[in-house]
Amino acid sequence: MNGADRDAGAPLWEFPESAEDRAAKAAEDTGLAGLLVPYEAGGWSRGPDLGEFGPDVELSGERATALRKERLRGLPRTLRRQMEKEIDRQRLTGLAMRSYQSAGEAAWSVEGHTFTMSIELARMESPATVRDRARTQSRFLDAMDIFRKGPAIKGHENARCYLQPKIDEVDLDRMFCTAYVGNVLVTATAAGAVPLNTKGAAMLLTEQLDRIDEPGKAV
Repeated sequence: MNGADRDAGAPLWEFPESAEDRAAKAAEDTGLAGLLVPYEAGGWSRGPDLGEFGPDVELSGERATALRKERLRGLPRTLRRQMEKEIDRQRLTGLAMRSYQSAGEAAWSVEGHTFTMSIELARMESPATVRDRARTQSRFLDAMDIFRKGPAIKGHENARCYLQPKIDEVDLDRMFCTAYVGNVLVTATAAGAVPLNTKGAAMLLTEQLDRIDEPGKAV
């Protein structure tokens, strides 16, 4: 047979695509993972898992939308449908989440108290939708009139932070923040022993917002 005596060459091995490879491809598509503050910055390390995910995850808009709807299953049918319509109106195009553990020896540490913080970036098609969503969250928390005012985020007037109601018997404090830049909605939650290191949490959120410019790209 013609060419039968030729060397077939080295075999070509094709390995299954790993979860890391898929995540890298998703990051290239949406760019959201690249916007998150890296763990190496400021002495941050990996925080606790984010629900069924690890401490660092990125989802497509379709998967993020489906996930948010899945979490509504326990609600009454009418309310669930209303909230599902609201989720559809947001038109998510991507979602990235990362959790952090502070380093007690950092310069902004308060009496050695460490804390954890999770940051979520949700990209939507319309900046107006992002703005309305952030303002709705802030109005809701303001109207409840039970949350303590959190620290201001320097250079970011759109950011709002709230501390949970003070309870003497509870040794754990939490802070919730919401902000937006362009078409990216940013939400952050910090938790730690009383007194919560709000200064450190505010510094991390400031750094995160500084990494995003108006079109939602890394500075």
